[in-house]
Amino acid sequence: MLLLAAFAFLACIGLGLSITQGSVKISLPEIWQAFTGGITQTTHGQILLNIRLPRTVVAALVGMNLALAGAILQGIMKNPLADPHIIGISSGAGLTGIMVMLMFPEYPGLVTPAAFLGAMGAALCIYILAWKNGIRPIRIILAGVAVSAFLGAGISAMLIFYSDRVHGALMWMVGGLSARSWTHVEIIWPYAVIGFVLALGGARHLNILQLGDEVAKGLGLRVEMTRIFMTAVAAILAASAVSVAGLLGFVGLIVPHVARLIVGSDYRFLLPGAAILGVAVVTLSDTLARTAFSPAELPVGIIMAIAGAPFFLYLLRKEL
Repeated sequence: MLLLAAFAFLACIGLGLSITQGSVKISLPEIWQAFTGGITQTTHGQILLNIRLPRTVVAALVGMNLALAGAILQGIMKNPLADPHIIGISSGAGLTGIMVMLMFPEYPGLVTPAAFLGAMGAALCIYILAWKNGIRPIRIILAGVAVSAFLGAGISAMLIFYSDRVHGALMWMVGGLSARSWTHVEIIWPYAVIGFVLALGGARHLNILQLGDEVAKGLGLRVEMTRIFMTAVAAILAASAVSVAGLLGFVGLIVPHVARLIVGSDYRFLLPGAAILGVAVVTLSDTLARTAFSPAELPVGIIMAIAGAPFFLYLLRKEL
């Protein structure tokens, strides 16, 4: 519990910096006055309540969702390299999400359900392609790369067919949190709450899965049904994050590994630890993306790729 408290403290730092730092710096007294109604009509108050605060909340929920999805996938696939972005689940969500964004822009509420269907379809395809007398980590990675490439081609085709609407979609493909509003908070928070509760509820089953399929079956666990259900939970978490932040990669790879090194492999502690640490990582990364080249702003996906790609190569060499 002490380690989880340390993660929570780091998350609070990330949230605080995300709210206060930017091209316009906002002091702590001004934040307090905004929450108590003192400066809601001032420029700083409007920036805080309508720009900084919703963006920070979206960043926190995206970080939590992607970290939980990565931790779940690593458990059910027995693959330390599993991540929604790397193995293609985010690409599935991205393809169906971008289809709705480009073809039916007047129905933004359909993006998340469509992204969930795409993520679930991609996960099932990867699972089927990787199955051959059981699941092996290297087959999951290879199947994921193939599925991701196929879905990426579909995304590119959609961008070509709808080139007149491509600007917002391009930023969405990189993964960014610019101009996120309370509307995006309303989109993601129900899925985040449901996914978080279901993930914690499945922690005991994930622990049993780590003992091996035969032992798990001997303990009465319905292994394949558990995998399908937890894959659906990971898919809804990843899809909701993709629907508001785009194809933000490597959060689900880095955060669960760091949490596992610190709190251990017991999913009763690993899942909440990864969720809290995911909040810290994405909020801090987004703050860095906004302030490093101020007043210019980088998409947070670039920051995560710079940090995540070397980490992935390190894990790949370690595992193989």
